Amino acid sequence: MNWLFVVILAYFLFAVVSLVDRRILKGPPNAKIYAFYVGILGILSLLLAPFVGFFIPELHKIIFCLFAGIIYFFALFSLFSGLEKFEASRIIPAVGGFLPIFTLLLVYSFSDGKESLNYIEILAFLFLVLGSVVVSWQTSFKISFEALAISFLSAFFLSLSLILAKNVYLALPFWTGFLWIRVGAFLSALFFLFLGSVRKEIFSGASAFSRKTGALFIFNQGIGAGAFILQNWAIALAGLAYLSIINALQGIQYVFLFILAALFLKESLSKKIIIQKVAAILLIGAGLAILTI
Repeated sequence: MNWLFVVILAYFLFAVVSLVDRRILKGPPNAKIYAFYVGILGILSLLLAPFVGFFIPELHKIIFCLFAGIIYFFALFSLFSGLEKFEASRIIPAVGGFLPIFTLLLVYSFSDGKESLNYIEILAFLFLVLGSVVVSWQTSFKISFEALAISFLSAFFLSLSLILAKNVYLALPFWTGFLWIRVGAFLSALFFLFLGSVRKEIFSGASAFSRKTGALFIFNQGIGAGAFILQNWAIALAGLAYLSIINALQGIQYVFLFILAALFLKESLSKKIIIQKVAAILLIGAGLAILTI
């Protein structure tokens, strides 16, 4: 169960990143610019190559790694597109609900039923999924068919990218597989530069950051990179059947974000919101207790 503690730490760092993003970014994210920079900055992880035993594997394994990176990039782009077009309160709960379920079904399907959770673990899974939905739910939640379709598509590709990454780590050492996946995402981001209107938008968007804000953004992305590495390490450590649990645990990120926002942003919270978040914490805590005990 070492992967459980690793992924909890990863989600804590993701919560810190979200908190800082909330302070330095105004308005909805531009899907193309966000996806582009995530893909481009990911290539910086190759700086670790000389220190982690990185090597060039067989061609078919490289192609599979690149494909996993492309699917991951496309998943992010579809998610950012949803957040750009619709309010986060409509997209996040839907994606959070679909994602672990898709992962559970895809793992079961791809493994011909050989990789599955037992009854106790399914109970923990249900608690975690319910807690994840409750913690991000808003009473004004209304979702159109288009928003639901984008959430459905985003969750499917995110779960597929997770399963592909796990198969990469089964075939290659962690760092070699991880870095090749980043290369795939980087190449996908470069595709945007071949589109004239997108290229203009990307470079004009880059100037929107002030020097101070830009430095904070880069530092924050560094924390995000550390969180992403930890999340992938947890994927490498966990059994294939537990990938859905890793997705379901994402509710912990929103719990951490709620606590950090209350402590550092001094946000005013109604009694109703506090009750909702506490209920979500209890549900997630119950799921964790079942897993660990």
